[in-house]
Amino acid sequence: MSDHEEFWSERYRGVGDDYLFGTAPNRFLARQIGRFQRGQRALSVADGEGRNSVWLAEQGLAVTAIDVSAVAVEKARRLASERQVEVGFQVADMLSANWLRPDIRGAFDWVVGIFIQFAGPDERVRQFSAMKAATRPGGAIVLQGYTPRQLKYRTGGPSAVENLYTETLLRDAFADWHIEELTEYEDEIREGTGHQGRSALIGLVARKPAGG
Repeated sequence: MSDHEEFWSERYRGVGDDYLFGTAPNRFLARQIGRFQRGQRALSVADGEGRNSVWLAEQGLAVTAIDVSAVAVEKARRLASERQVEVGFQVADMLSANWLRPDIRGAFDWVVGIFIQFAGPDERVRQFSAMKAATRPGGAIVLQGYTPRQLKYRTGGPSAVENLYTETLLRDAFADWHIEELTEYEDEIREGTGHQGRSALIGLVARKPAGG
């Protein structure tokens, strides 16, 4: 077991049968509901205990979800069963070199990354590159994260400023895509015990060029 996997498994195991970040979808993701169409394919990366992938499946999407923690994936399977939806759950580390299999490349209408800021700058380049590669031409990425102002609130997220997103960082990272939404804002969030209180947030919807 890698240190990364062990860290997250301990966090998910530490809340017992509860869900560390709750079972409701992330609010920024849920606000995108009008963009989704039944039958579209979605990939939720670093999906945790399934709150976002299960919600996407409830909207009629065909969903694949990966997470590094087998503990989280087992909880996610339980949530999907309770909600009576099907999700293709897989234990995989998105920072590893081999998780992006040929059948995943260019396969998804939507690739979703919600609070995936465990990655530093070098790892983030690999993260974003893999997410882009998994998106089909004309498909889109939905990303939600914290901005550096979050260090003032300390209501969730990493403590390393270099892991946090700024508008400039995301515009540069997706300069070759069409940015449909990029919004920096503050909100009170209640996502289990893991994210609680005033938070400095940023949300992105970026679409891959149809020809690329």
